[in-house]
Amino acid sequence: MNIALWIIAAVLAVLFLASGLQKLTQPYEKLAKTMRWADKLGATAVKAIGVLEVLAAVGLILPAALGIAPVLVPLAATGLVLLMAGAIITHLRLGETQPLAMNIALLVLAAVVVWGRFGPYSFTS
Repeated sequence: MNIALWIIAAVLAVLFLASGLQKLTQPYEKLAKTMRWADKLGATAVKAIGVLEVLAAVGLILPAALGIAPVLVPLAATGLVLLMAGAIITHLRLGETQPLAMNIALLVLAAVVVWGRFGPYSFTS
């Protein structure tokens, strides 16, 4: 199960790093054309979400890989659970059903990391 948790964390890290960097590097106008929610939240919120995604991606891997404060791994995963819960609520409010499956899948994967790393497969045990 430890290997599975590492794989899940790595997949989440890659996805959220790419997503966060896209939000941070692309002009807001371009993002607002392809992401309806971005137009509703505004440029500052989109950039803040991008920062949170990049920080979570780093937090899922580096602390455990370096052995420095590995408790940050489940905390980063908890942040992703909250971020995905917010994404689900936002998409539901906007009547967007297409992205819901991906948001729910990412929430579940992040929740598995939270369970595993705070629970039976923590780095401190």
